[in-house]
Amino acid sequence: MKANQAVLVVGDKKLVLADVITVAKNNQKVTLTKNKKVCQKINASSDFIDQAVASGQAIYGVTTGFGGMANKSISPEDAAALQEHLIWFLKAGAGQRLAKADVRAAMLLRMNSHTYGASAIRYELIERMAVFLNEDIIPHVYDLGSIGASGDLVPLAHITGALFGLDEAFKVDYQGKEMSCIQALKKLGLPRLPLKAKEGLAMVNGTSVMTAIATNCLADAYAESALALSVQAMMIQALGGTDQSFHPFIHQLKPHAGQVWSAEKMIELLENSKLSQNEMQGEHDFKEEELIQDRYSIRCLPQYLGPVFDGLHEISKQVEVEVNSATDNPLIDAEKKQSYHGGNFLGQYIGVGMDRLRYLLGLVAKHLDTQIALLVAPEFNGGLPASLVGNVERKVNMGLKGLQISGNSIAPLITFYGNSLADRYATHAEQFNQNINSLGFGSANLARTSLNIFKQYLGIALIFAVQAVELKTYQKFKHYDASRTLSPKTKDLYIEVKKLLGSKVSVERPLIWNDNEQSLDVYIAKLAYDLNSNGSQLIKANDSIYQDLLKQRK
Repeated sequence: MKANQAVLVVGDKKLVLADVITVAKNNQKVTLTKNKKVCQKINASSDFIDQAVASGQAIYGVTTGFGGMANKSISPEDAAALQEHLIWFLKAGAGQRLAKADVRAAMLLRMNSHTYGASAIRYELIERMAVFLNEDIIPHVYDLGSIGASGDLVPLAHITGALFGLDEAFKVDYQGKEMSCIQALKKLGLPRLPLKAKEGLAMVNGTSVMTAIATNCLADAYAESALALSVQAMMIQALGGTDQSFHPFIHQLKPHAGQVWSAEKMIELLENSKLSQNEMQGEHDFKEEELIQDRYSIRCLPQYLGPVFDGLHEISKQVEVEVNSATDNPLIDAEKKQSYHGGNFLGQYIGVGMDRLRYLLGLVAKHLDTQIALLVAPEFNGGLPASLVGNVERKVNMGLKGLQISGNSIAPLITFYGNSLADRYATHAEQFNQNINSLGFGSANLARTSLNIFKQYLGIALIFAVQAVELKTYQKFKHYDASRTLSPKTKDLYIEVKKLLGSKVSVERPLIWNDNEQSLDVYIAKLAYDLNSNGSQLIKANDSIYQDLLKQRK
């Protein structure tokens, strides 16, 4: 998702996922809207709460206690203190710190949520989040502590306390340097901002952190799934597979969108390859003792991966709705002078969506693992050396046996992380008030973990793919330079892998010749490091497929 260098105005239009990514990962500048109608709604909801407190009107979390203590009335004199007390008792995060990109996205989404004018929070408090984003001030937020029932209470409390300078106990990174929020505000020349009635609740009630993580995870999932499709195309070429399985005639008769797209892309990815079989005219290159058609992992690729791509699109649409929602409670209709108690803070769409995302990643890993198994087995790989050994003349040479074992250890982990979280572990938190929960925050963080593991696995799969196409090239043309034999659409990815690994394209040797001439763990680490970097060269080498997948979402 390419960065838009213009300042993003929050509140003028709905945000798309690309807007969130550019702010989160590319440090795009933001500003809060000056649109009169939006500003009037923001101010009107805040004024309504002031009047409600003064008149003694009963509103949850404003003139009452919280959750299971909502039967306790709060006096007007204590209404502001209640809000600051809320931030204190929610400062209970545990685990590791969230990534900077996730916290940046969370602040952006909290800003956006409040621009609907239903939260009763002052304009200047919303604007403070823009200051933090533009000055690259990142509150310390942790990856354990939210059940996603009343939203991300604990994570958002850590952001809130830092934004408004509640106490030195709330820490931030100021342009990479750790300090207290009070120090950061002094450096900016900004005052501490005491919270008024409803404002603490408006800040901590909501799904902004889990949705932020989900958005960043989706961006990675799109890029990595598109890359996996190209890795599949390299492996199919190494196996001498046919393009006939992807013929439009087949997929027009079962026109699931993801299936049709997968078949179309695979035809593009294999076009003009000198390694795979071109049978798009309906002919069959049948040889005695060989299968007339490819095994299922090749032949059924569109039918298998189609639901993965359709699933990504469906999840992203739900996440985008969440990005553009008011998710706190109660919500204020200032025009009608009403407050409504409800549950928009429940993160069920995020919880279920991230459960599904992890499950889909498991399907992709399972498929790649099957192709690797074909590549290393001489019974099935079309005459390639066992375990893709390079120098077959050297008997003390085991090829990629250890690499397959490593991959076999990772793929089950990815499928394990595909287990659902949103449907289990009832908490009945705080006096049975939060007696149903989404676990959206936990599910989103598991998605991040799953994606990080998947990057390691993709590194392994790329090594297999490169070694295999070079050995196939030698089998057919008696040299190892696969840049001459691969399809144009996969050639750039092949060259980029070789470059990242410091291995020159050569006619004399494949990537792996003798076991003891390189460290495979270093190779894996180099590829995974690139995939983890902002501006991955591997993703760029696969940009056309990635961009086509993003367009398909629309």
